[in-house]
Amino acid sequence: MRLILFLIGAVLLAACGQQAVNSPYLTDQAQENILFTAFTQRSPKYLDPASSYSSDETPFTYSIYEPLYGYHYLKRPYELIARTAERVVEPYYLDAAGQRLAADAPVEQIAQSVYEIPLKKGILYQPHPAFAKDEAGQYRYYPITPEQLKNKYAITDFQEMGTRELTAHDYVYGLRRLASPRVVSPIYAFLAEHIVGMQAYGEALREKSKQLDKTQWLDLRQIGFEGVEAVDDFTLRIRVQGKYPQFSYWLAMTFTAPIPWEVDRFYHQPQMAEHDLSLNTWPVGTGPYMLTESIRNRRHVLSRNPNFRGEPYPCEGEPGDEAAGLLKDCGLPTPFIDQVVFQLEKESVPLLGKFLQGYYDIPQIERGEYGVAMTVAAEDSPEKAALYKERGLDLRTLAESQLFYFGFNWLDPVVGAGETPEQAEKNRYLRQALSIAFDWEQFVTIFQNDQAQVAHGPLPPGVRGYQPLPQGYNPYVYELEQGVVKRKSLDQAKALLAKAGYPDGRDAQTGAPLILYFDSAGGMGSSAMLDWMRRQLQQLGVQLEIRATDYNRFQDKMQRGVAQMFMWGWVADYPDAENFLFLLYGPHARAHGGGENATNYQSPEYDALFEQMRYLDDGPEKDAVIAKMVAVVQKDAPWMFGYVPNSGGVYQQWVANAKPTQMVRNTLQYLRIDASLRAQKQAEWNQPVWWPLWVLGAVLFIIVGIAWHLVRQREKQIAKQEH
Repeated sequence: MRLILFLIGAVLLAACGQQAVNSPYLTDQAQENILFTAFTQRSPKYLDPASSYSSDETPFTYSIYEPLYGYHYLKRPYELIARTAERVVEPYYLDAAGQRLAADAPVEQIAQSVYEIPLKKGILYQPHPAFAKDEAGQYRYYPITPEQLKNKYAITDFQEMGTRELTAHDYVYGLRRLASPRVVSPIYAFLAEHIVGMQAYGEALREKSKQLDKTQWLDLRQIGFEGVEAVDDFTLRIRVQGKYPQFSYWLAMTFTAPIPWEVDRFYHQPQMAEHDLSLNTWPVGTGPYMLTESIRNRRHVLSRNPNFRGEPYPCEGEPGDEAAGLLKDCGLPTPFIDQVVFQLEKESVPLLGKFLQGYYDIPQIERGEYGVAMTVAAEDSPEKAALYKERGLDLRTLAESQLFYFGFNWLDPVVGAGETPEQAEKNRYLRQALSIAFDWEQFVTIFQNDQAQVAHGPLPPGVRGYQPLPQGYNPYVYELEQGVVKRKSLDQAKALLAKAGYPDGRDAQTGAPLILYFDSAGGMGSSAMLDWMRRQLQQLGVQLEIRATDYNRFQDKMQRGVAQMFMWGWVADYPDAENFLFLLYGPHARAHGGGENATNYQSPEYDALFEQMRYLDDGPEKDAVIAKMVAVVQKDAPWMFGYVPNSGGVYQQWVANAKPTQMVRNTLQYLRIDASLRAQKQAEWNQPVWWPLWVLGAVLFIIVGIAWHLVRQREKQIAKQEH
C-alpha cells in the first residue's frame, strides 16, 4: 500500500515539475554563454602541436595554440593574416656568399630566403602551474615532489598558477622540438627539407638523446641550429633553403606553434605520464581558449583564456557576408563565448536527435558533412524540410578546397602519352572523347545528391588561380553558348573517338572492340557507381571492365604504374595553386619517384611552367602562369577533372557569425551565442507530455481505492466472525 501511494506521489510530483525531464544540462546551463557540441569517436589523441594532424583535434589545438599566422575568417579566396606576428612578412634573399639580393633576383641566384618576423608584445600564456613561482622567484613545481603530485590528474588540480609573456624564443623552442627524437612529428621530414640546417640538427639531437637517460629532460635551449633563431625577444628569424613562397602557409599551422621551455620541462618530470599529464592531454598556449576539463572518451571543456588579449572581429569579408549578418560584430573583441563543451555521442541518431531538440548548438565543430546531409534530407523529405524550417536551422553548403578526379595512366599505351607524336595525338583525342562522354553533372546528381560542383580544371574554389564559370570552362569538353556552359554532344565525342582510331568503339585496323580497364579499390566491382561508368562508355561503343582489388593491392599497382584508369582525390594543405598543380608535375610521378603525380603525367611545357610558377609571389604574373598551366592540362586531359564535393555546416538559429570553412581552424573564436533565445526554444521544443502520467496516476488511484475497499471488507468480515 505504501509503495502504491509513493508511486502516485512521484507521478504527481513529476507532473508538477517545470524543468524538461530530457535536458542533458544542469538547471541553468542553457541560459549561460556556453556552446554545446559533440564528438563521436574517441577523445583527441594528440593535442601536442608537434604531433597533432587529425581534423578532430583541430578545434582544440587551433583554439589553444597560436601560430604566427592564420587565415582571415571571412575572406575567400583565403588570405593569410598575422596572429601573434605583427604582420605577414615578405622574405629577403641571400646568395651563396651570404650577400643580400634584390627582391626580384633570379631564383637560381637565391641560396636562402630569410623570414624575419616581428612579434606582438604583451601576449600572455594561459594560467598554468609550469609558470608558477614562489616568493623567492623559484618554480613551485620543479622539481616536483611525490607529495605535490599526489591526487593530481588534471592541470586544474594544481593550486598555484602562473603566466609569462610570449617571446620569439618560444617559437625557436617549438621548431627545435619538431626535430627531437623524443617527439613524434609527421611534419619534421618535410620541414627538414626546407629549413636550413634542420636535418643535421635532428641527427645531432638523436646523438645527444642517446647520451641521456630516458628520464632526463632534453633541454633544447642548449643546442640550436642556424635555420631558426631569435634575433631578440620579439623577433624570429627563419632561414629557408632557396626560394619557397609557400613556406608562409606552414607558419599558419599549429606544427609551428610556440612551446615554452618551462612547459616542456614541467611535463617531462617523473610520474607525470602515469598521471596522464602531458602536452597531448593538457596543452598550453596563448590562444583564446584553454582546456579546463578533460574526461577521456566522455567530455572536454574549453574555457575562455583570462589572459587572452581580445583580437577584434573582422570588419570585411566576401560579397554577401554583410547581408548574411556576418559583419555585425565588426571590431568587437573576441572570443564571444565563455565555454565550449564537447560531449561524447557514440551514435549519430541520438546526436542529431538532441541537436533537433536544441541541446546541441552545432553537431560537430570540425565536420562538414552534417550540413550536406541535412540539406539533402530536406530536399528529399517535405516533412524534414518543414521541421528544419520550423526549427530555424541555418543550413549552408559550399564547394571547398578539395578535388576528386578520374586519372589516365600516362604510362599506358592506350590512354597514356603514346610512343610517337602521331600516337600521342590519337590518345589525346581518346581521352577528350571519354571526358565528354562521362557526364559528371549526372554523376553529381546521382552520387553526390547535387552537393558537389563539376570541375573544369585542376584547381578548386578558394585557391588562387581558380576561375569560376563561365571564365574557367574547359573548352575541350564544353561549349559556351550565349554565356551558358554546355557539355559537348555525344556526336562530337564520337568524332574524336574516330580520330583516335576507334570508330564506333572498335579498332579501325583490326575491328576489335576497345576495352578499357578501371582499377577500383575495396572490391566495388558491382557497385552502382561502376555500373554507371560502364554505361557512360557504352554510349561510345567502348567496353569498360572493372579490376577490383583490396586497397593494398591497388596501392601496389599505382606504385608500379600499371593501373590504366582510376579515381583519386586531394584535399588542400594550404590554399595555394601549387598544392594542386604539383599533382601533375613530372618529377613527382608516382611510378618513378613515389610522388603524388598518380597519373605519371609528363609534359615538358607544363613542368617548365610549374617550375616558374612555384617560385612566383602572388600577383598578376603568377596568375597568368597558372592560367597557362590549366590550359595545358585541359588540352592534354591526363585527368577527367571530376568534381569538387561540398562541405558545409548546420547551426542553430541562436548561433551567430557561423561560416563554413576548410582552412580556418580557429572558428570558435568568432562564434556568438544568444543563450536566452536558446533557453526559450528548448522550452518550446521540449514541452513534456504529462497526460499519460495523469492517466497512470488515475489508474493507480483507482487501484488503491479498490484495494482499500477490499481490505476494509476483509476487516469487517473478520470482525463479524470474531463476534
